[in-house]
Amino acid sequence: MRTLCVVALLVVSSASFSDGQQAGSSTSSPEPDAQPARVKVYAVGPGVTAPELLPFPPPPALAGKCKNKVDGKAVLSVIVDAAGQPHNIMFLRPVGTDLDKFALQIVAADRFKPGTRDGVPVAVGESVEVNMQACVEQVKNDAGEMTNVLQLRTKPIQTLGSLPTPQEDVVLRAGAPSLENSISGFPNVYRVGNGVTAPVLVHYADAEFSDEARREQYQGVCLLSLIVDTKGMPQNVRVTRPLGHGLSEKAIEAVNKFRFNPAMKDGQPVSVMINVEVAFHLFNGTPSYR
Repeated sequence: MRTLCVVALLVVSSASFSDGQQAGSSTSSPEPDAQPARVKVYAVGPGVTAPELLPFPPPPALAGKCKNKVDGKAVLSVIVDAAGQPHNIMFLRPVGTDLDKFALQIVAADRFKPGTRDGVPVAVGESVEVNMQACVEQVKNDAGEMTNVLQLRTKPIQTLGSLPTPQEDVVLRAGAPSLENSISGFPNVYRVGNGVTAPVLVHYADAEFSDEARREQYQGVCLLSLIVDTKGMPQNVRVTRPLGHGLSEKAIEAVNKFRFNPAMKDGQPVSVMINVEVAFHLFNGTPSYR
């Protein structure tokens, strides 16, 4: 019996960009003379207290009764600075759905009573489990078309935990996550190399064969380009080598569920453009993945 197998292969390259330079320009911008300030980060332990999460307003109530519930837990790492602000938010255990976007936004908006070392506020690394209960509602967009919208239906429950080995010397990066579906001009997007590390895949989603491709026993390799943003989310996923019978759409659907630890440059998370090959193959026997 022939078995369907889908293989995704990360190809960390982009021939149109020069190593370590920002995408979207033929020359790199001048580097500032001053190096970003690095901060000592502590782990909770003897003499070091944990940050405390401050209360925040509940989400707005849903218009009606939820018919399509979507629940999930995401675990992220965060550095809480001496002023109680969150920085350098990354995935430890993502959900693999749009709930991850909520988790990033929730932690980015959090405010804390800072942790201390010998009574003095310091930067402390923590893990945050975000337990979310959401609802998919159908609403009309500006064009009058019905579209699905994900909305929290209860206040998320957050549980703080310690990180066993937080980075000891980091550059803090603040700000809410970038979650736009399209990126114009690719500002501040790099290629891996020359001091820019590759993003690390932490959550993989299998692509599925379309019904049409299954009927026609159609197979092949689809090549996608995407930007992995500073929060490890895939953005601007585009097909550069398409496949027919609906397989390009299935490849995009799977890659949009990928989650990464972001690329790093000079101790800071940066956005990078990479390629991903999604191979749809028919095999005899058990599926194999790589």
